[in-house]
Amino acid sequence: MKVLVTGAGGFLGVHVVDRLLAHGHTDIRCFLRDSAKASRLIALSEKYPDSQLELCYGNLKSKADCARAVADSSVIIHLAAGLKGAPAELFADSVVVSRNLLEAVEARADIPVEKTRVVLVSSFGVYGVVPLGRGARIDENTPLEDHPELRDPYSHSKLWQEQLFWEHRNKAGFELVVLRPGAIYGPGGGAFSSRVGLQVGPVLAHLGGSNLLPLSYVVNCAEAIVIAADYPDSSGQVYNVHDDELPTASQYLRAYKKQVKRIRTVRLPYFMTRLLARFLEAYNRRSLGQLPAILTRYKVAAMWGGNTFSNAKLHALGWHPLVSTNEGMAQTFEYLRQQEIKP
Repeated sequence: MKVLVTGAGGFLGVHVVDRLLAHGHTDIRCFLRDSAKASRLIALSEKYPDSQLELCYGNLKSKADCARAVADSSVIIHLAAGLKGAPAELFADSVVVSRNLLEAVEARADIPVEKTRVVLVSSFGVYGVVPLGRGARIDENTPLEDHPELRDPYSHSKLWQEQLFWEHRNKAGFELVVLRPGAIYGPGGGAFSSRVGLQVGPVLAHLGGSNLLPLSYVVNCAEAIVIAADYPDSSGQVYNVHDDELPTASQYLRAYKKQVKRIRTVRLPYFMTRLLARFLEAYNRRSLGQLPAILTRYKVAAMWGGNTFSNAKLHALGWHPLVSTNEGMAQTFEYLRQQEIKP
């Protein structure tokens, strides 16, 4: 059984390939755009000499490349997505390429579509948490966002991407498994999720406070993806992905300052953040949009509304974190510290 992993050279993708190999998969096609990101995958092929690790280069914006990528693959793990940039760029890299990929799956003749399993890595950003009020518990039954246009472009694009996958699954009949990670972190990733705060020049506006961070250490997240992909009865299911021992935003920030470096921060309580957002919204209207409303009350409620989280459904598959939160944060901060001291 051949497994295709899109975005295989990325931060999460390399770990997904590693966990596939650890779980006994030996025939894996790694699809990536940039050959410069292949070195860690090549190292994995040397670590698992009995595996058949195929490096496939291309761009999912090309329908021909999509057809080449999905050929004879029974399981397709789709990680590739736009992470930052202008809204049009995010939608092109998440929604447009996903449509190309799905159409390629449906058009091929080598494997029946109903015998194909597609695994999509979505995001916590698809949930509509604002109407639930402060402190709501988020699980797989939480409604999806009704007003994605009021959220950030990334969350908007991920919601459209996920809806596209469900629409194609209902039409074509392939098996679909969706995972929604929280904030993925680890060596090679960034220092701060926006759930901790926003960088404003040299100062971090610390907005998260006592909010829990739905952290998912990158190895634990990759393990969850592979277990859900392999589980016989996961078709049609959604799984939230985050670790068990969740720190608050303040705890994470204090640990960063202690283990990496001291940084300038300004703590804004929730009510003050809401007041600032209200001011920015008013100024945006008065300036006729010349000053963007970087913060809105809706965005503030969605990001820093004090939610709690459940990963019980993921545990029911037999998943457990391979790396504890303390160890994951220690490894991440050591990586970030080494980056700071490089000449």
